[in-house]
Order: sequence, then structure tokens, then C-alpha cells
Amino acid sequence: MILKHDAASIARMDLNLFRVFEVIYRERNLTRAAAVLHVSQSAVSHALARLREQFADPLFVRQGRGVAPTALAQRLAPGIFDSLAGLQQSLARVGRFDPLVDQRTITLNMPDQLEPTLLPSLLQHLLEGAPGLRVRTSSVRWRELSLEMAAGHIDLAIEIARPVESALRQVQLLSEPLCVVAGPMFQGELDASRYLAAGHVAVASWRRGLSYEDLALSHLGLARRVLQRCQNYHAACLIAGQSSLLLTMARRHAELLNRGSSNRILPLPLPLPPVGLNLYWHEDMEQDACNAWLRRQLLLLSGARN
Repeated sequence: MILKHDAASIARMDLNLFRVFEVIYRERNLTRAAAVLHVSQSAVSHALARLREQFADPLFVRQGRGVAPTALAQRLAPGIFDSLAGLQQSLARVGRFDPLVDQRTITLNMPDQLEPTLLPSLLQHLLEGAPGLRVRTSSVRWRELSLEMAAGHIDLAIEIARPVESALRQVQLLSEPLCVVAGPMFQGELDASRYLAAGHVAVASWRRGLSYEDLALSHLGLARRVLQRCQNYHAACLIAGQSSLLLTMARRHAELLNRGSSNRILPLPLPLPPVGLNLYWHEDMEQDACNAWLRRQLLLLSGARN
């Protein structure tokens, strides 16, 4: 590493600048870096100017709508990342967390349709084991999740299993088999040919988005007739109950929403994989005592449910 000044100048450097370097390197965009750091874009630009002066190198150059690291920045990055991670781990080890007395609010991100099946049991568990903890739920889109977690706005997330970028960690939480909800107007047994020939109601929370089961069917080279789409499963269950349309959904959620109704819950007559739900957290929280404790509790609860 060659600085503009002598080697002793490291003692006079603002170590916060290395955090700015890390975020710019990861985000490749000054606007997103400012959001992660909770500062203005001009503050990020000023910090980058100081880094450039210290290292006598541009470090990041414009590329499209963002920035790209120079050769020197690429050489600096591994050492800076390792040093910041080591500091974070050291701080986490000395940080104390006592679930019986600690008081804080945890933000848990999940699709709103998961709340009825997951949140009540979690809150009951915390009431007994961590009475001072409060859980606030959110439902940001997947493409925004990493940025929100990096900024510290979200502590943990429960989402459908999918590939993630390197800054996120994940572990399988639940595996939910699919079933079919049929209303009184749909009579008789259900086999694969009748399932594919029937009309369906599907749930997709994004515009023109395919549901999980449609994607799974497409992998088998199959397709069904979706005649109605809606945004949540409660509405979809009501539609199925008032029509001959079939609804495919996770069994545990179906049992909860259709309790006391005249709808039938039938086995899915096709070999579609279960819905995998994973627990996600940011790498910066890997050693955080509270975050790690809460991850263990969620995994314990999921073990009891599987």
C-alpha cells in the first residue's frame, strides 16, 4: 500500500473513510452508498475526495450510472474488508445480550401472507424468553432487501429460498408442502388431468408476476388455466369458496385460513416441490449477540413446526 505521504500517516487517517470505501466498493454507486451510510451524497463525495488524496489515486471511476474500482482499489479492498470485519467481530464479542432484561425493537421482514402462520408463535415464544424484545414487521421487495439490511433498517428476513449476493447469509427455516383448496362448487376427486383442466385463482403480489406453483409447473413443461389473480391468500380462499376455481398454496397456511369454512383441502396431484422458506441476515450481523440469539430461536421454532 503506497500512500501519498509517509507510512506513519495512517495514524492520522480518519478510519471512517475505510467504511465509506467498503460501501462504495460493494454498491458501485454513490447514491446507494449514501443511503447505506445514512449520509448525503455530497458527504460521500467529500469522503471519497479525501481517500483519493490519501492514496493519490482516483480509486473509483465513472462507469455507466455507477462507479467501478481502479486497480489500486481492487488491491486495497481485501485488506480493508478483513480489517473492518475483524473490528466488527471484536465489538460483537464484548457486546452483551441478556434476553431476560434486554429491551430493543427487532425489525423482521416477511411477506404479509406469512404473518398469520409465523408471527403469533414467535411473539408467544419471546414473551416467555425475552419479554423486553419487541418485533416490528416489514415487507420490502426482494430487490431492496440487501440495501435495507446493510443500512440497519432490517435485522432479519424470512423469504422464499433463492440465490443471494455475498453480503447476505441464509439458512433454511421451513419447508412447506403445497395443497389445493377447493370450494363446495368443485365436486369429486382431484387428479393431475383434472387439476390442469380446471380454472385456477393465483396469488402474486407483484404486477404480472408468476406464482411459485406456476414456475414449478413450467419446470415440468406444464401449464394451468389461471382465470383470476389477486394479491393475498385470504381473498383467494374466499374466491375459491364462491366458485369452482382451485387455489394452490402452502398447506399450513391453507389450514389456518380455511378453518371453519366449507372449503376442502386436497392433496396436490402433481410432484411439485415444497415451498422453501429461508432466514436471511446481513454479514455485518453475523456476530451480533442479539441477532444470533434470535436466529437460534427462529430455527428452534421452525424445528418444532416441521
